[in-house]
Amino acid sequence: MTTTYPLFQQAYFVRSIDEAARRWADAFGAGPFFMARHHKADEFRYRGTSTEADVSYAFGYLGDTMIQFIEQHDDQPSIYRDMFADGEEGFHHIAYLVSDFAAERQRWLDMGYELATELYADEVNAAYFDTRALNGAFTEIHGDPPHIMGLFGVWKRAHEAWDRTTSPIVEIEDIATYRRAPLLG
Repeated sequence: MTTTYPLFQQAYFVRSIDEAARRWADAFGAGPFFMARHHKADEFRYRGTSTEADVSYAFGYLGDTMIQFIEQHDDQPSIYRDMFADGEEGFHHIAYLVSDFAAERQRWLDMGYELATELYADEVNAAYFDTRALNGAFTEIHGDPPHIMGLFGVWKRAHEAWDRTTSPIVEIEDIATYRRAPLLG
C-alpha cells in the first residue's frame, strides 16, 4: 500500500501580510485572512539554535487550499531569510498534516533532509525541512490535533461564507467561533 501526503497549504513570504491579503482577495477571491501578528512559539529551534525571528502570519483559504502569508519584521536568521533578502518576496513552502508527528519527522530525517526549523506553539508541533533540492521550497509537517483542525474549519467556513464586500483582513483575536445562547424557560 502506498501512502500519500496530501498538501493542504501553500505559503508565501511577503513584504506585507495586509497587502498580500488584499491583492489575493482581489485577484483570486481568497480570504478572508486571519492575522497572527508577531507570533511567538512556546518552544522554537532554527537550525539547532533557539533563534526566533519576529514574524507575522496571515491564514486564509482559496477553495480547499489554505494560503499562508509570512512577514518578517527583523533581520534574524530564519527559514524565510534562507530564501529571501529584505524586500524580496515569493513562494516559500508547502505543508501537510500529520497525526504521528514524531514518526513523520523521523521519516524526513531518514530521507536525508535537514530539519531547518522545529517549533511547538498553540499546543501543536510543526517542523520545516529544507527540501529546496526536491521542490524548490521548504516542506512543513504540521500536527493535526482536534483544536487545530477545528480552527482550520472555522477559517474555511469563513471563506465559504465570505461575501467579498467586507475587509479581507480579520485580526485573529476577533474571531468569534461560537456565541452561547442562554437556555429558554
